[in-house]
Amino acid sequence: MRLLRTIPTLLLLFVVCTAAGQNKTIEAQKRAIAALEKKIAAEEREIAKLRKGRSTTEERARRLARQIDARTQLLEATENEAAALRAEIARADSTAGSLDAALGRNREQYAEMVREAYRNYRHSNYLTYLFAARDFTDAARRIALLREVAALRARKMERIGELTAAVKHERELLDSRKRSLDSVSRSLAGQRKKLQNDAAAARREINSLSKKEKTALQRKLAQEEQLDAAIAALRKLTKGNKEGASFSAGTSGLRLPVAGGRVKRYKENMAEITGPKGAKALSIYEGKVVEIKRNRITGKYDVFVAHGEYITSYANLGSVCVEKGRKVGRNEQIGTIGSAVDVNTMKTEYKLVFGIYAPDPARKLRAESCFRK
Repeated sequence: MRLLRTIPTLLLLFVVCTAAGQNKTIEAQKRAIAALEKKIAAEEREIAKLRKGRSTTEERARRLARQIDARTQLLEATENEAAALRAEIARADSTAGSLDAALGRNREQYAEMVREAYRNYRHSNYLTYLFAARDFTDAARRIALLREVAALRARKMERIGELTAAVKHERELLDSRKRSLDSVSRSLAGQRKKLQNDAAAARREINSLSKKEKTALQRKLAQEEQLDAAIAALRKLTKGNKEGASFSAGTSGLRLPVAGGRVKRYKENMAEITGPKGAKALSIYEGKVVEIKRNRITGKYDVFVAHGEYITSYANLGSVCVEKGRKVGRNEQIGTIGSAVDVNTMKTEYKLVFGIYAPDPARKLRAESCFRK
């Protein structure tokens, strides 16, 4: 009997806790979307200020490339919100169904209790039950039992009221989430159209540039991924680090830091590894996270891991799932790769810019050489 009374209460608590967790996820996505929309609007104003002319075409192309990338991030954030809303709709629908079933069972039980009480009343069974007592003590016990049955009916009625309110709340939440999903879906369609327009405008700008101007543009965009200053500062912090100290310049045969990725030489100590959207970025070796930075221009993350006194860098991450100072294992996920724009085609791709740095700044390492061939 006590277990039956506890189950509806636990169900209601589960509903409240789960809904609160989902609401936090959806609200976080909304904040990310709002920040990206603000960034895109500011960039659009700056692009509009640039007058047409040879001297500004390069700058317009550069800004449009960044705008395409920001719009891609916005699409991803909006898709994540839509996914969270779909999960919330499925959860609310399942919960409402469970609550409906519990409500039905409680109503059936209450109806049976009422029918039983009426039958006993019609046949004077209550009096027969009391007069059949052996003594006054037994009669008092039977009276207490009858009162407990009446109280049980009252509690059952109260529980029915609670479940009715909970079902109504879940149904209202379900309707609200469905309306939100419709709104987000319309927003996604609008953003995709704007992304296509941005890409078309950027390609027109690129087509008007000479080969020399395109090279200069690529150089400017590459400067946004410049990590040398950060590496110089981090070398001081890795002195004496013991985590992953078995790593050396001769270490090879390692897995790519992007599952299913394709690697090509980028520049100096760095390699560019492209992969599918949402691909995991993995630490190539055990070590310690010594720094996490966010690029203020691109909005992407750079993670630096020390393996002894060697440092590996993972730039252009869309998300990060480690913290500064944390130890990481070999092939452990540190984040997901982020979007980028190929400046020659203005098409979106997903990539990680990986770098490897020896303790001696003068020593240059080929990042692609340590991976399994």
